[in-house]
Amino acid sequence: MSESSAEAVADVVASAAAAASAAEAAGSWRRATGIAGAAIGVLAAGAAAGVAIERMTVGRGMRRKARLALDSAGPYGTLRGTPGKAHADDGTELYYEVDDVDPDPGPNVSPRRRRLFGRKAPAPVTVVFSHGYCLNQDSWHFQRAALRGVVRTVHWDQRSHGRSGRGVAQTQDGVPVTIDQLGRDLKAVLDAAVPDGPIVLVGHSMGGMTMMALAAQYPELIRDRVVATAFVGTSSGRLGEVNFGLPLAGVNAVRRILPGVLKALGQQAELVEKGRRATADLFAGIIKRYSFATRDVDPAVERFAERMIESTPIDVVAEFYPAFTDHDKTEALACFRDFPVLVLAGVQDLVTPSEHSEVIADLLPDAELVLVPDAGHLVMLEHPEVVTDRLADLLTRAGAVPAGATVSGYGSTSSTAQPR
Repeated sequence: MSESSAEAVADVVASAAAAASAAEAAGSWRRATGIAGAAIGVLAAGAAAGVAIERMTVGRGMRRKARLALDSAGPYGTLRGTPGKAHADDGTELYYEVDDVDPDPGPNVSPRRRRLFGRKAPAPVTVVFSHGYCLNQDSWHFQRAALRGVVRTVHWDQRSHGRSGRGVAQTQDGVPVTIDQLGRDLKAVLDAAVPDGPIVLVGHSMGGMTMMALAAQYPELIRDRVVATAFVGTSSGRLGEVNFGLPLAGVNAVRRILPGVLKALGQQAELVEKGRRATADLFAGIIKRYSFATRDVDPAVERFAERMIESTPIDVVAEFYPAFTDHDKTEALACFRDFPVLVLAGVQDLVTPSEHSEVIADLLPDAELVLVPDAGHLVMLEHPEVVTDRLADLLTRAGAVPAGATVSGYGSTSSTAQPR
């Protein structure tokens, strides 16, 4: 992010705050809260998605029609599997879907897989994908399409995201969300969807932190059943030091006021949601900067990502945000030392900077570290071919997919696929 762009972000936040003050003086505090909440909520959510079609010189009606056209044209987020439900330790309903492997794998079963499991037919390797903050399981669209029929996969929605239920402990008892709770949620999903057999864990951003929390609380599960792990755009801690590409003054202001503001906004969720919808066009460009680094991302992909962030209520944004400041799972990384690990990040990620991935790789010296140039936080959507290629290699090294599988330019993995 350029210095001028960062200043622009700070200017928008400052302008929103000024608008809030002016409106409050005029007796319009509720409307101002929605406007300020939209601006600050963008910074808090970080993983929010971009919209390339938004231009302030284009009429709102035309922009709305363009978004509807992209919604109807894009296939993203349409992949569905066999549904299932798990229940967290507080009773929260956790939704997941399973894509099973083709019943007849043919002659291309990896020799490495045979060496790993011996002659006895094993329980299939299952790849479990965990998504990030303000996203849902569909954020793995390209990788899911690539692996369909090749390996058994499980995609699940974190509590209060996607099709999962709102956190019971949060809505009924006011208990704060913690990364440790998310780790226990993942354990519940594994118990329900993968009761036996080897597991590959793949997590993006908050999903990677969820995997670390799982390891911290259930190290024996990692030791006995996990055969490979991929950390994508995530962090083991010190997220309170991230500057989101803002100038120093802007960062200090955000850190000082954001927790309290988000708490207040969460208590006025209905009003804030109206404010977010009313100001969607104004903040679309800022949202995009926190998701993508390149200018040539498919507009339908950008719109797909925007829909995911739009579906995350502001009170969920507020509930989860404090958990990231408290997150520190550096010690838990030791649980992942004894099997193949992929650590991948976008060099221009403003939400979980690539330096955090380098820290993880330093603590796992045998891990493969991949830093993707011209990539932001949603690297798996921005450069799906890179992520899918390295993930396919990881799965091959773990004996989870046929060694002959290849990866197409759009992230499709099959033994016969050709780059398009």
